[in-house]
Amino acid sequence: MFGQKLRELRVQNGYTQETLSDKIGVSSKTIGAWERGTREPSLSTVDKLADIFNVSTDYLLGRNQTPEWATKKDTLELRNFIDENSQGGMTFDGEDLTKEEKEKVEIAMTQIFWEKLKKIKAKESKKNGENK
Repeated sequence: MFGQKLRELRVQNGYTQETLSDKIGVSSKTIGAWERGTREPSLSTVDKLADIFNVSTDYLLGRNQTPEWATKKDTLELRNFIDENSQGGMTFDGEDLTKEEKEKVEIAMTQIFWEKLKKIKAKESKKNGENK
C-alpha cells in the first residue's frame, strides 16, 4: 500500500526516483525498495515525504482513503480542519486522550469532512448545472 502510493505521488509530482532520493537524502535504490514494498522508511522519513507531496502521513500509510474526486486543496483543507479542531490537545473529562483515542477521533473527523465536502460539491455541481 505505502509503496504504491509513494510511486503514484512521485510520478504525479514529476519526480524520478533519483530526484526524490536527493530531496530526502537517501539512495534511489532505497526509493525503489520502498516502492516495491521490500523496505519501509522511518517515521521521520514518512513525515518528510508527506510534506514534499503535500499529503497526510495517514494517506501515505494507507490509513485513510482520500476520495478520488478530492483535490490537493481539499486535502489541505482536511489537514487544517483536523489541526484546528485538535489544538490544545484532546481531552475527555479532564484527562488527555491516548494516542490511539486521538487517532480514532481523527479518523471520525476525516470521514465527516469527506461526507460533508461531497454534499457541498454535489450541491455546487447541481447549482452550476442549473445555471447553464
